[in-house]
Amino acid sequence: MFEELLSSLAIKNENKIVLLVMDGVGDLPVNGKTPLEAARAPNLDRLASEASCGLLNIVYYGITAGSGPGHLALFGYDPIIYQIGRGVLEVLGVDMEMKKGDLAARGNFATIENGLITDRRAGRISTEKNRELVDIIKNNIQKIEDVEVIIKSGKEHRFAVIFRGSDLHEPLSDADPQQTGLKPAPAKAHEPSAKKAERIINKFIDEVTELLASEKPANTVLMRGFANYPAIKTLKERFELNCAAVATYPMYRGLARLVGMNILPTGETIEDEFNTVRENYGDFDYFFVHVKKTDSRGEDGNFEGKVKEIEKVDKALPMLTDLNPSVLAVTADHSTPCKLAAHSWHPTPVLIHGKYAFTDDAKKFSERECAKGILGRIPGTALISLLMANSLKFKKFGA
Repeated sequence: MFEELLSSLAIKNENKIVLLVMDGVGDLPVNGKTPLEAARAPNLDRLASEASCGLLNIVYYGITAGSGPGHLALFGYDPIIYQIGRGVLEVLGVDMEMKKGDLAARGNFATIENGLITDRRAGRISTEKNRELVDIIKNNIQKIEDVEVIIKSGKEHRFAVIFRGSDLHEPLSDADPQQTGLKPAPAKAHEPSAKKAERIINKFIDEVTELLASEKPANTVLMRGFANYPAIKTLKERFELNCAAVATYPMYRGLARLVGMNILPTGETIEDEFNTVRENYGDFDYFFVHVKKTDSRGEDGNFEGKVKEIEKVDKALPMLTDLNPSVLAVTADHSTPCKLAAHSWHPTPVLIHGKYAFTDDAKKFSERECAKGILGRIPGTALISLLMANSLKFKKFGA
């Protein structure tokens, strides 16, 4: 109901929105402070002191969000309704083209020894080694039965696969035990319609494992996120937004492409990403900018490393603020506390800075300060409405 209402109110204007997602930046205190509280971040703190602040429940109270659901919520898509398979996001993120009926999957190169998975990421092999292995697979496995196999490298240990043929359906369990020290887990169909896909996927894994038997450490593969292409309206169709995405990791580019964003080529550093926004600023009215390493350091349990990543973002932030966008929002797609070294259910801080933002009592961009903010604690899906409103992209509702 609300989705249709918001679409009906959307209007186009020249005002600019920049959404900066510091992946997994929310955290818990260690020795009394979170990484955001421990970081020297004068630019983020100044923004917060001039902004409307609050906390986002990305999915729902107590629910830990994956990166896919987390970003969909920030883009205004209820992640409970739009349950998008990780494979689709990975495939789109490495610029593969999906067709109706295709089945996508995300893959990891992994290590198997004496019948047990000993490393789910094969020591995080280099991207160059990944490409060598993908070429070996491409040259030896083009088809399984009547199904075409299309594979492409990602970063480090990751790759993406499209299975193209008839009668390939979800739902399927992941072909990944999710832990080391266990036997490989074959894909399993959850419905009879997925039985063919189950057979093809498991044959593919067996053939690749045989093919890579002499390789070390990457001598097998794990497969996850099996999914067909979903039907989903773009942000342009919903909100009249001409959107661009700046992200270094494939999955986030895939998410952005799924909702109709233009993917801008960029370099690997935060400065590269922010400069890409500057170079393309006149061409779009909505920019999604993704910073990954705040999440990576949280998953590593590296408190000091996360602090340093926050400070890197802060140092580069004037590259965005000097553009003076109508609305600049900073938040995360989930929290990744260093204590847990994993995603968590804790709410994420958010600030919305702009001419019409209500300045509140928050003086710093942190979990505790944002809890003082006027936005309160709101659903992740509400963010897009507030960005639209603050950039005057909604007309009045009713007479």
